[in-house]
Amino acid sequence: MSEVLKNKVDFMMIIEVTNGNPNGDPDMDNAPRTDIETGHGLITDVCLKRKIRDYVAKRKTGEAGYGIYITAGIPTNRPEAAAIDATSEETKEKQPYEAGEIVKKYLCDNFSDIRTFGAVLTSLSKNNLGDGRVNGPVQLCFGRSVDPIDPQSITIDRITVASEKEAEAKSSTMGRKWIVPYAVYTVCGHISAEKAKKTGFSEEDYELLMEALLNMFDDDASSARPDMAVRNLIVFKHESATGNEKAWKLFDRVSVKRVSEGPARKFSDYEVKIDTEDMPAGVECIIK
Repeated sequence: MSEVLKNKVDFMMIIEVTNGNPNGDPDMDNAPRTDIETGHGLITDVCLKRKIRDYVAKRKTGEAGYGIYITAGIPTNRPEAAAIDATSEETKEKQPYEAGEIVKKYLCDNFSDIRTFGAVLTSLSKNNLGDGRVNGPVQLCFGRSVDPIDPQSITIDRITVASEKEAEAKSSTMGRKWIVPYAVYTVCGHISAEKAKKTGFSEEDYELLMEALLNMFDDDASSARPDMAVRNLIVFKHESATGNEKAWKLFDRVSVKRVSEGPARKFSDYEVKIDTEDMPAGVECIIK
């Protein structure tokens, strides 16, 4: 593993969706998540973290240090118990808090998503090994569409049948799927170099994260999300660990506006402007 990340980083993604549901709301019949006051579309940070985890799991299958802690169907107390057992010799004569820190380090070293996003390790508190909280260096904000969206419910008909009774009745099953015909979303994120020191988030982890952000939708196409893409990734890398400029001032340098009349249906209906002139001292703008 390479050295720990020493620079604060702020970044913005520009994501497009075509005829898909970027993030369904289970409380609203899986309709695309929407700001009920403005009509803008939303994508949760949890949704995006899942895409990143899945990308890393495929990209680093079987490699030491790149396990995924949050995995469907696997209780989180299983890897926690394994970590407590693996460090038992090292922790047996330590004070509870110190022992908990050793277990946390083991989990950070072995699980990429803990090292990146942090975790709440409930088994540690249950075993009197500290509070079990790991504050991750990478934080994602909610994605928000540039314009209000107009979700559409599409009726679908399944011609196959699931039982002999349905076959005799010659019945078919009706269903619905939600889509956003077209939308562009922006998502902001932050990487704390101070927290990276605590979890061991490295330069190599940073490069892998950038790769995942750019490519996380490429191998994730489904009926619900057949065509999503990260069109731009704008990275503001600071020279210092604590930052050389306020994040909001850097994000204000990025403008995404609709330039066409009528409903937007392609990326060229929007104009993306990135102001790289007179950048603050100690801040580098990288456009991927």
